[in-house]
Amino acid sequence: MTHLSDIAIAQAKTLQHIKNIAIKLKVAEDDLEMYGKYKAKLPLSLIDDAKVAKNNLVLVTALTPTPAGEGKTTVSIGLTEGLNKIGKQATVVLREPSLGPVFGIKGGAAGGGYSQVVPMEDINLHFTGDFNAVEKANNLLSALIDNNIQSKTNNLNIDPRTILWKRVIDMNDRSLRDITIGLGGTLNGVPRQDGFNITPASEVMAILCMASDLDNLKKRLGDIFIGFRYDNTPVFARDLKAENAMAILLKDAIKPNLVQTLEENPAIIHGGPFANIAQGTNTIIATKMGLSLSNYVVTEAGFGADLGAEKFLNIKSQFANLNPKCVVLVATIRALRHHGGAKPQEYNTPNLKKVVEGFKNLEKHIENIRKFNIEPVVAINSFISDSDQEVDFIIEKCASLGVEAVLSEGWAKGGEGTKNLAKAVVNVVENKATQYKPLYEWKSPIKEKIEIIAKEIYGAANVEYSKLAQLNLRRIDRLGFNDFAICMAKTQKSFSDNQSLIGRPEGFTVTVREIEIAAGAQFVIPVLGKMMRMPGLPAIPASENMTIDNNGVISGLS
Repeated sequence: MTHLSDIAIAQAKTLQHIKNIAIKLKVAEDDLEMYGKYKAKLPLSLIDDAKVAKNNLVLVTALTPTPAGEGKTTVSIGLTEGLNKIGKQATVVLREPSLGPVFGIKGGAAGGGYSQVVPMEDINLHFTGDFNAVEKANNLLSALIDNNIQSKTNNLNIDPRTILWKRVIDMNDRSLRDITIGLGGTLNGVPRQDGFNITPASEVMAILCMASDLDNLKKRLGDIFIGFRYDNTPVFARDLKAENAMAILLKDAIKPNLVQTLEENPAIIHGGPFANIAQGTNTIIATKMGLSLSNYVVTEAGFGADLGAEKFLNIKSQFANLNPKCVVLVATIRALRHHGGAKPQEYNTPNLKKVVEGFKNLEKHIENIRKFNIEPVVAINSFISDSDQEVDFIIEKCASLGVEAVLSEGWAKGGEGTKNLAKAVVNVVENKATQYKPLYEWKSPIKEKIEIIAKEIYGAANVEYSKLAQLNLRRIDRLGFNDFAICMAKTQKSFSDNQSLIGRPEGFTVTVREIEIAAGAQFVIPVLGKMMRMPGLPAIPASENMTIDNNGVISGLS
């Protein structure tokens, strides 16, 4: 049986003009800022906090994934189609893709099969320029820092050895991780060590996703911690008078983007932080926009629930006063085989014994979601290689835990394949939803917050701190940042900080190597193990298989 590629399915769709999609949200054409026929930005004036509180927020997350991912975006889009099929007014709210994964190994983030957001090529490429704006705002601050060090008249006495701020580019380019700048003579600046992160890892991206409006964005940008002066006093972006100019570059990027699904339902796409090193969810503004305009909003958080969902619930929901009413845990048979000990070449071979063993990973995620006082639904993202025996086992095992598990066939069938999942979600929202509660209070001590996450969510027995991390804790205390949220940086491949510990590891110790500060985003980032903020390309990048013809038609994008 031949399956069309994602891009072929997307290109076969005749798109609705974006003004027609806006009508479904009761948004007037005059309120749209058009980016051609099929994309538009929405004004922040449409956000209504009374409607945000009244409408229903559903979070899609997953078990600990295989390297290929388990299809959270596809399930999120498919579930939105299914909800609309059963008569609910639903909008999907997603992150924007990064060009790094698009041209690297993971591919884009517009869904797949018959559960996609379109125009797929635009969304996966430059879209409306938000990533470019984040990149420029970030790098403007870098330029201002180096200009101040060079300056004779307006010098803040910044110690170049203490500068924590890095430049960014939205591409996988390992050669830029550690660089030396300012070479070539006195006119070219002061030589110092620097480096690049990928754009989704920028604190500017994190700030954009946490900001409530333009004034709040500006305040947060000014609060970015840069480093220290020679007298050991801290330096912030506001000391360089950078916040207004940075906000000017972000004046359009702060507005959410409206597009459509393959079944012509509304989709809002905005912001794009990674979940292993940042908060991994779309902007607060986009989520509130969706809840202002729809009865149901389906959104997703990156990687497994121990990363994106934990941060969505402890950081985003707590800060923005959101109340998620259901969490959908995406599981695949291949991931359960993986956590049961299957090798990559065995992922697509039915093996009930390995699925039974691998279920321990999913069970831990179910327990974790309930710790937030929310009921989960398990979505079994269907693959051709799944056996009926394996699927039946998951459904029965989940039922024994009081959780409904539903086969989700959105990739192959769109909304028709997710109606049962939609019904299961509505059942939880209407009959079981309780008031979500965070796992910790922001005002608790830093170490206490870290240990709650490590022990309650990861299942760790102990938390150890390197000498550098202990120094970082003293710095955080001296700077007065103890009330910040915790945004863990950890491998997505395991509950632990050791990626080889699959399944449900127990009795392990996690080591906090260092703790970074994102003062503008108002969180600190404990780094567990060696985390990469600038990925590299694989031996055969996805870009090698992409083509564009003389009519501008792209193929090979996924």
